Amino acid sequence: MKNYEFLEHTADIGIRLKAKGLNELFKNAAMAMFEIAAERKFEIRNSKFEKIIIKQKAENLEELFINWLNELLSLSSAKELIFTDFKINKLSETALEATAIGENIADYKVNTEIKAATYHELKIEKIDSEWQVQVIFDV
Repeated sequence: MKNYEFLEHTADIGIRLKAKGLNELFKNAAMAMFEIAAERKFEIRNSKFEKIIIKQKAENLEELFINWLNELLSLSSAKELIFTDFKINKLSETALEATAIGENIADYKVNTEIKAATYHELKIEKIDSEWQVQVIFDV
């Protein structure tokens, strides 16, 4: 079940999602990005999983969020992986350490090539007890 909704956008893809905490927000945004990009070709899970540790630092939360998603896209392309799960090990407003778990891209059908997560119309905010993010992907 999708934990995000699509936003109206002329050329690119925009999503909005909510989460109980920042860890969940970062994880769910990454999950949504790869759900949009690709779908599994086979029901049988015959892939080998590869774990990659990702460390990011930034000046602020927005920069950290965009760096996180774009690093995942870069690693996905370079290592020919589709990331299917994420564990946020440490997270502050300026630093992140996470584990990304990927599977061979050959086991997936790529639906949309996402080039980058952008700052265009980016909003990360805490509303009451929930975090919400709005992000546009360049496709």
